Amino acid sequence: MNKKMMMGVMALLFVVSLFYTYEGIGMHSQVNVEEAKFHDLQNDYFSLDKQTRDSAPAKSPLNSQLAIIKNYPSELLRLKLVGVGKILTGIYILLFGILMALIMMPIRLGMIIKKK
Repeated sequence: MNKKMMMGVMALLFVVSLFYTYEGIGMHSQVNVEEAKFHDLQNDYFSLDKQTRDSAPAKSPLNSQLAIIKNYPSELLRLKLVGVGKILTGIYILLFGILMALIMMPIRLGMIIKKK
């Protein structure tokens, strides 16, 4: 493998790892914003008395708000877990690139010594 090709592969691994890490951090930063929206929705919904909430007709805005509230925890969990997974994937790819560099060093050193 020539030097330019190896450097290209290393640069590609670095860029891919940064992409995954950046995307994971972005997902994690969304969690706080979405959590605040979730709490606001809950406050709006549960501020109404129970009789009003229970007597809401099907497909009313109040029932759709309840459906959104019930789906929010799974969305928050997805943002957290997938975000951590992407961060760890980025770290793994970067460590793989470092491992490749460490494996190639003795080989390149041997080639340089052999030329002399």
